[in-house]
Amino acid sequence: MEFPKRVEHEPSPEAVDFIRFCYRRRRVGWPEIYDEMCAVAGRGLYHGWTHAELSDHGIRFSLFDLPGLAALVGRVIADEDTSRRAGRVPFMPRTSGFPAGPVRDTSTEERVAVVPGVLAAAPAVN
Repeated sequence: MEFPKRVEHEPSPEAVDFIRFCYRRRRVGWPEIYDEMCAVAGRGLYHGWTHAELSDHGIRFSLFDLPGLAALVGRVIADEDTSRRAGRVPFMPRTSGFPAGPVRDTSTEERVAVVPGVLAAAPAVN
């Protein structure tokens, strides 16, 4: 069996940013980060992008694309770790009145409202 030959291109800035987004959510290496990337894509947590939009930007989750994706993830994680050790933090201006700090992903949490005598659970709505 012959694997399709691929011409290696520089990854798009969006592809690198997606990997950084996933790595910052869960600081793990390969293959655990792959699971996180699939979960983020499945829920559309990165700019609302799913597998289809990510594929347009060079992030593909197929078996044939895994070696290239693993190599790209390794480079991005190494760059992230080097940046953290050097004390570089990306500047992100505050544009809202909300306090700066870590953002909690509430997409999978349940909100519970207690009414006297009744307990109701509803999925979180974003």
